Amino acid sequence: MLLPRPLSTTPGDGELVLDAATRLHAPEELWGVLAWLQGALRPATGLPLREADEPADARVVLALDPALGERLGPESFTLRVTARGVLVTGADRAGAFYGCQALLQLLPPEVHRRALVTGVRWAVPAVEVEDAPRFGWRGAMLDVARHFMPKHDVLRFVDLMAMHRLNVLHLHLTDDQGWRLEVRRHPRLTEVGAWRRESQVGATEDSPGDGRPHGGYYTQDDVREIVAHAAERCITVVPEIESPGHVQAALAAHPELGVTGEPLEVFTRWGIDPNVLNTEESTVAFFTDVLDEVMDLFPSRYIGIGGDECPKEQWRADPRTQELMRERGLATEEDLQAWFVRRLDDHLTARGRRLFGWDEILEGELAPGATVASWRGMAGAVAAARRGHDVVACPDDVVYLDYRQSESPDEPIPVSIPLTVEDVYAFEPVPPQLSEDEARHVLGGQANIWTEHADSPRTVDYLAFPRLCAVAEALWSRGERDFPDFERRLQEHLARLDAVGVEHRRADGPRPWQQRPGVPGRPDTREEREAHVAQLVAGISAP
Repeated sequence: MLLPRPLSTTPGDGELVLDAATRLHAPEELWGVLAWLQGALRPATGLPLREADEPADARVVLALDPALGERLGPESFTLRVTARGVLVTGADRAGAFYGCQALLQLLPPEVHRRALVTGVRWAVPAVEVEDAPRFGWRGAMLDVARHFMPKHDVLRFVDLMAMHRLNVLHLHLTDDQGWRLEVRRHPRLTEVGAWRRESQVGATEDSPGDGRPHGGYYTQDDVREIVAHAAERCITVVPEIESPGHVQAALAAHPELGVTGEPLEVFTRWGIDPNVLNTEESTVAFFTDVLDEVMDLFPSRYIGIGGDECPKEQWRADPRTQELMRERGLATEEDLQAWFVRRLDDHLTARGRRLFGWDEILEGELAPGATVASWRGMAGAVAAARRGHDVVACPDDVVYLDYRQSESPDEPIPVSIPLTVEDVYAFEPVPPQLSEDEARHVLGGQANIWTEHADSPRTVDYLAFPRLCAVAEALWSRGERDFPDFERRLQEHLARLDAVGVEHRRADGPRPWQQRPGVPGRPDTREEREAHVAQLVAGISAP
């Protein structure tokens, strides 16, 4: 009962029991995967699981077979279990790692506990599994700007992603409410921008503040550790530095970057803030400096620059901005935003990276390598693919995991439309109106976990799981969807999440600690959301 669902599963006869005599073997290229597997198995089983010098002396063998990749594609694997042993064969390192994840799922769920479990028979049923992912981008966006998540908890979230064969962590590092990345050339970004005096409680305009200071940031050594930890688990960390809107934390540290130049505090409210960057050359240089340090820390091919929800009122009212527009031959404020984005795009491209931004960046001309995250429904995905840009699908009406999970009045904070596990399981990253050639631009998709109302890792657990399990299968598995089958496998999988310690939502609704009576929400109907999004995307309709 594997999750995500594999390409094929053929049950065999008998089982393999892991015991004190069980040895493991891997070629040098897979020593890291082997070490990870030993680390995953030893705490609960208490078995030594030593290495064997030769494959013939081992009962669990890892192997590489490039021909498998030629047949099934990157990240593919086969897993063969008989009474004599286990053979995990990967097309590449990632395939071997995912084969080991599948092996763990064949063992009792207690294997996921981090201390010795007695009285359990560590038996693996005989089976042959062949598997390969549908998409190369299988991601989750984690917002650590609105509520800071300590490094330990980010590493744990990476482990949970790996457990579900997700391979891209989009880390939302900066916003109006906090700047979470150490930038050595500009230390005030964290000295000032990483801390706010309080946080809004609730999702309505009259929601109160909690009166509690909040903050934190990742040092550059923290980032290196997160990136390395993720890489060991075949996950790429894609950083995001917001601009030219969602920047009040940066403006609190450096008012000279703003249009008005007036002192500001780190934003304590949710929603869209009117304060944006000015577009002086000095401000462009400041952000290219930041991006240089970001690129030194994150080896990801993709670097996020935001580009979403940028109010234009300050630009319209500011004489200096209007003067710059005339000098640059820009007719509208939308053209000015496109100019700013393109400057960052050119800088990233010159260093061999690719700009990654929200679908608002389609409102201007982009470099050919720019990649678009389509969040306002799928209009951005269609427009980007038809213009020749790669796409990551993350429509808010399907995979925004901060949205409420039912119509129940017990929902902790009833934000936007309800998205059930079944709703999320229906996620289809490729818009049906794309041609076959256009559809090749869809790299895959991701779920987005915004944290305005998730002030602790346990609340992130509640929002993400089990819905993120459904996203993982939608992005990994090929063929027709079968929700009843997924639901049956999910029930077994929840025992694994329990063993790991994930405080996932139960089928019967929130737990008492997750109910927050009196906290106002902002519920929408699907009709209201669709009408609002149609208005938002008018500027990026496909040609």
